[in-house]
Amino acid sequence: MILFPPAKINLGLNVLHKREDGYHEIESCMIAIPFYDVLEIIPAETFEFKQSGITIAGDLEDNLCVKAFRLLEQNYAIPPVSIYLRKIIPMGAGLGGGSADASYVVKAIVALYNLGISEDEQRELVAQLGSDCPFFISSQAQLAIGRGEILQPITLDLKNYYLKLINPGIHIGTKEAYDGIQFSDDSTSIAAILAEPIEQWNAHLKNDFERTAFKNHPTLAQIKASLYQEGAIYAAMSGSGSTLFGIFKEEPKLTFTKENYLELIRPFA
Repeated sequence: MILFPPAKINLGLNVLHKREDGYHEIESCMIAIPFYDVLEIIPAETFEFKQSGITIAGDLEDNLCVKAFRLLEQNYAIPPVSIYLRKIIPMGAGLGGGSADASYVVKAIVALYNLGISEDEQRELVAQLGSDCPFFISSQAQLAIGRGEILQPITLDLKNYYLKLINPGIHIGTKEAYDGIQFSDDSTSIAAILAEPIEQWNAHLKNDFERTAFKNHPTLAQIKASLYQEGAIYAAMSGSGSTLFGIFKEEPKLTFTKENYLELIRPFA
């Protein structure tokens, strides 16, 4: 079985307050974008995990794909599998690639062995692996609240627009992202903002992580400014990572030629 876990971007990200359990209460809208890892899962005599593409550091058992298999193994009588991951989506970039990979491991094994686990049950399961994971069980546009695991579908039509995505190769970890965060005091919901014409998003739709990220990495602020200069209707940083994106009415051009930059242009599906 071969699957293509997608990246996501955040349209708005409000960090509201720190919770008693140590997590932060957030509000955001997540949408899947046409940028993918490649995941192959097949039955095997013994469990194995292989990976190519972008190197994932750390112990094997710390990999989210392996954790996803172990979580299913603990809860259901499943045989071993062989997992191969071609890692293309950069890490620490705010694109949710690791979360997508983990969720797609669960989706694949549920289908492969006919486990009969509903999507709601799968979301509850993968929420143990990470706050972004439940989103990828269905990957439709969704409003996210709580620590990101409480989801509500939202109608969002961007099919006549283009996405330009730029990642300058800067890794922003969770600790760095939250250090110095200033909690949002905007009472306007993201759903209400997204209901307005896209030309009005720039005035109200924001990402609370940008303040600290731009201070620590001025290059990111420069990239966002360049997207607007090129004609983006809306531009922002995605999640807590270092990827900037712009939404364009007309197809933009590739403009960044630095070797360590990832740049891609895609029409919204």
